[in-house]
Amino acid sequence: MMMAALLAIIASPVCAATSGAPRILDGNTIEIEQTKIRLSGIEAPETDQICLDAHGQKWACGIAARDELIKHSNGRTWDCHTTGVDVYRRSLGNCFIAGEDVNAWMVRSGWALLSARSAASYAIYEVVASNAYAGIWSGAFIAPWDWRHRNQSTIIIGVSSVPSDAQELLLGSALLTDPPSQECLIKAAVGRKGERIYHLPGQNGYEQIDMTKNLGERWLCSESEATALGWRKAAR
Repeated sequence: MMMAALLAIIASPVCAATSGAPRILDGNTIEIEQTKIRLSGIEAPETDQICLDAHGQKWACGIAARDELIKHSNGRTWDCHTTGVDVYRRSLGNCFIAGEDVNAWMVRSGWALLSARSAASYAIYEVVASNAYAGIWSGAFIAPWDWRHRNQSTIIIGVSSVPSDAQELLLGSALLTDPPSQECLIKAAVGRKGERIYHLPGQNGYEQIDMTKNLGERWLCSESEATALGWRKAAR
């Protein structure tokens, strides 16, 4: 009986081991054989997120974080150990490439920050990244969890200094008029009843969506990313 119960726990999606070459959706979300996994303990920039570089110029740091993870993965097999799921039904996990902790690598390389539930052992990696001005630490940025709910009082972070025009550059109403990248053309908008709906180019209503109207709207790069983040496709 005890052995049967143990096997049931191991086989369940709440506590499981998954291996394979992943499809990387963003800086902290991957998919292995239909299983979407959210890297636990870290927060990478959103794919529509804009940061400032060392010269105060805007750059698509969320796209860069995703692409650096793709480059580091290089088609290799990942071994992920998942425990629990998040609000979007993604499995929460720690992943490894040939024994290297990928979650820790993202923080150490400056492409992710520690989340509130991060392992204490990751803290040194964030210090290393900030001291080396690595990744998003090269300039000024908004913490990913603040980016999703940003307003004019949102704090902008910078290792050395924050440019005087950072508020307008990162919080200005015209920021997201254009997509952060030409590969990220999906418009996601929150409906009147709070529904999270995405529209593809060419769908009815796509052109009418004003991306500067409110901060509940965002650009997405793929339908897989959209569904992983809890958005559903518009009916037409």
